[in-house]
Amino acid sequence: MDATELRALQAPIKDRYRAEPDAAVVTLRAQGTLDDTAIACKVETGRALAVAGLHPASGGSGAELCSGDMLLEALVACAGVTLKAVATALAIDLRKGTVTAEGDLDFRGTLGVDKEAPVGFRAIRLGFAVDTDAPQEKIDQLLKLTERYCVVFQTLNHRPVLDVAVTRG
Repeated sequence: MDATELRALQAPIKDRYRAEPDAAVVTLRAQGTLDDTAIACKVETGRALAVAGLHPASGGSGAELCSGDMLLEALVACAGVTLKAVATALAIDLRKGTVTAEGDLDFRGTLGVDKEAPVGFRAIRLGFAVDTDAPQEKIDQLLKLTERYCVVFQTLNHRPVLDVAVTRG
């Protein structure tokens, strides 16, 4: 796909959203089922069943997916797709590329060992390695726009309003 094809694909969608702003608001959903035999949760990913469990640093076997790893994987996926879309729109030829994300967790917080230790990632690093002949100013623009339009990056960067509830049933 080239920039012209991408613009043609997105033009009617953008026109609709300009005319009907409410049509642009989409609610995404995820659902999981608690495992009745292990400390695990089965999550439908849309393509397969993913079973999330405890990380080995918190007592897990390592056989299940760690939700922290899944968060980083979602960031990598979103950032990679966004980078490719932006590169296509800017007509930047990317011959190859990799996206990496790594995050630092202090499991003392997760396990309640130290009330001062944070629960969750205290730092996340996202990186791109690209093979391109594009000039540096184009690469800088590519990174700036990828940051701006990557949904997962922006969600992590600007805390959304969160709501938690429990119901019986």
